[in-house]
Amino acid sequence: MGLDDRIDAIFARPADQGVSLAMVVVHRGEVVAERYGVQPANIFEPAKVITADSPLLSWSVAKSITHAAVGLLATDGALDVDARADVPDWRGTDKEAITLLDLLEMRPGLRFVEDYVDDGVSHALEMLFSETVTDYAAYAAALPLDHPPGTVWNYSSGTTNIICGILGRVVGGGRHGMERFLQERIFEPFGMPTAEPRFDAAGTWVGSTYVFATARDFARFGEIYRNDGMTPSGERVLPAGWADHGRTFVAHDAEGAGRYGFDYGRHWWMWPEFPGSIAAHGYEGQYIVVVPDRQLTLVHLGKTDHDQRPQLVAALGEMIETFPVTGASAIAGVAS
Repeated sequence: MGLDDRIDAIFARPADQGVSLAMVVVHRGEVVAERYGVQPANIFEPAKVITADSPLLSWSVAKSITHAAVGLLATDGALDVDARADVPDWRGTDKEAITLLDLLEMRPGLRFVEDYVDDGVSHALEMLFSETVTDYAAYAAALPLDHPPGTVWNYSSGTTNIICGILGRVVGGGRHGMERFLQERIFEPFGMPTAEPRFDAAGTWVGSTYVFATARDFARFGEIYRNDGMTPSGERVLPAGWADHGRTFVAHDAEGAGRYGFDYGRHWWMWPEFPGSIAAHGYEGQYIVVVPDRQLTLVHLGKTDHDQRPQLVAALGEMIETFPVTGASAIAGVAS
């Protein structure tokens, strides 16, 4: 089965198995396949044809963009990843021992239930959608400490938003300061002109969840990590080794949708069947999968329910396997 046939099969899934809105496949720096779908009608808007110019929601793919922001500020000397996290309300408490690295590794020890099915307690739903929560970082930082910092892995959007609160204080200037930082240090140099971050009512970037961008711009972000922080023109926009920092193994999620589950690093996932891979995952089947030894970056955006996700991931994995292992990643441009 050829690449186009595999993409056809993913986009032709019955609606109850999921809807694919965009896919971009970049091999050796060139777009070799691209497809767009139709966003079904809902109570807010009619059906909409998705194109190469359509910004789509990242969901938790944004967490990996947060990792890039931390790397830049660490290189500037404005952050020490190994130091205690600068959260004012934690001073003089047991939480004071939590480091920024603990937060990046999702091991701060804080209570947080990451559940998007409202059948019980869900800190994620309360944080993101409750009318009473206006400061997402403060909400997450105030949750109880259930485990010693650095000992228990717990995937948490609240943890990422605590990091974003720290980033905002370091950058300064409130919402506008952080918007400017993201545009000038990430979106513009990474070649992501459509990228648009969203902020909570307190002015903190919701880096756990909210960046809108086109599929090609998400692919460009993945390509930067494939090439160890270098742009197609050879400009360094991330510190050397920062991609390896992201793919440093922290935990294994045996229940992940991959055939062997997924590994977790520092605000990035890894697919065990593809050594050296690094992947950004988002709710409902948003994926940027970067496989350096195949010189490949694959983006899928859409809406696939949790129970249907293993079939989607399997199809994406089979697509990746059609590209041969060639060794080192080559720096080349994403076609415009």
